[in-house]
Amino acid sequence: MKLQKYLFAIFIICGFASCKPKTKNNVPVVGFVDAFEDATISQARTGFVTALKDSGFSEDKQNIKIEYRNAQGDIPTLTQIVNYFVSEPVDLLATCTTLSSVTAVQKTKTIPIFEMVSPTPARMNVLDASGKAPANLFGAVEDLQYIDTSFSIIPQVLKPKGKKLVVGMIYNQSEPQSADAMQYIKVLADKFNITLIALPLNSSADAQLVTQSLLDKNIDAFFANPDNTVFASFETIKKNCDQKNVPIFTSEAGLVKRGAVLAFGADIYQWGYQAGEQAAHYLKTHSIAGLKPEMVKIRKRVYNPEMVKKYNITLPPNFEVVK
Repeated sequence: MKLQKYLFAIFIICGFASCKPKTKNNVPVVGFVDAFEDATISQARTGFVTALKDSGFSEDKQNIKIEYRNAQGDIPTLTQIVNYFVSEPVDLLATCTTLSSVTAVQKTKTIPIFEMVSPTPARMNVLDASGKAPANLFGAVEDLQYIDTSFSIIPQVLKPKGKKLVVGMIYNQSEPQSADAMQYIKVLADKFNITLIALPLNSSADAQLVTQSLLDKNIDAFFANPDNTVFASFETIKKNCDQKNVPIFTSEAGLVKRGAVLAFGADIYQWGYQAGEQAAHYLKTHSIAGLKPEMVKIRKRVYNPEMVKKYNITLPPNFEVVK
């Protein structure tokens, strides 16, 4: 596995050397950084590019160039990607998921960074000594408060097998925002009189074993928290939960399309679109005046009809079929 990652990193670096951005007439270059490959997360990139296009910037018009790189979950490769974009330099960085955003903040203080599918600067631990966010950090962010609604839905729609509802979850202990979310959910579980069993893991490769360990503890439901590892290994999680007839609840609308029962959470496409609107404003004005990290604006209450039927769930009001 280590050899494969090493060879992949060499391939990426060689690709940089042979694919150096070339523009005509000073066309601005966007360096788009994805931390890993994921069907749900990729919707953010689509939204970002669409927002640029709606504002008049597209590669079809040849008035912008978007250089896309994906680290495939490999941290050294992610660092190489960001270093490359900073060395060019690109005109702005678009970062998708927390790891990409944090890496970009660490590597440049001057190139504007438009983050998406990332938490607030405070949750990313990138505030300075005076409590201020990096001056070049913008885009759309999220905090943990919306998880209240997502998690509180579980006792409303699910009856426990025993005397008390038992919910299981996994979290990546090497990612501060994931461990932070787990602690937040612990407080919620106490509030709603739920027994929470949270098991740590270090990578998506551990998801099969850890999920099976959770299911052996006779949990009533699985909560898919906002965690990059959960996104990357969701199909593995779902397969194991389905075999034990354990429904999955989540705070991430994109995971409902992939098989969770329901969610109250951010629309990933709209999340990327919101960050793209900010980037387009910067490209038009060449100014960062008035820009700052904004809270994600669009959240949805969505459900998966197949899973609702499978687990005989009675839906709360105002939920719509996931698209």
